[in-house]
Amino acid sequence: MSPTRHYVQRNVTNMVVPHVHPSHLTTVNQQYINNQHYFPHTESVRHECYETHTMCGTPFRPGGCGCSKRRGW
Repeated sequence: MSPTRHYVQRNVTNMVVPHVHPSHLTTVNQQYINNQHYFPHTESVRHECYETHTMCGTPFRPGGCGCSKRRGW
């Protein structure tokens, strides 16, 4: 008798193992507000001048009242 020959038969099965890796995305919308404050200022200057005339007496008028008299008409 001969020695027993040994044979190997392989049965291969493919197996799928799902690996779930959940993820989540949060979108954050940021708005920055820059409040700018302005304080416009204007300036004006007003010059006022007041004038009076005080007659302290009457002016000297040679020849009368100063009216011209026409002669010969």
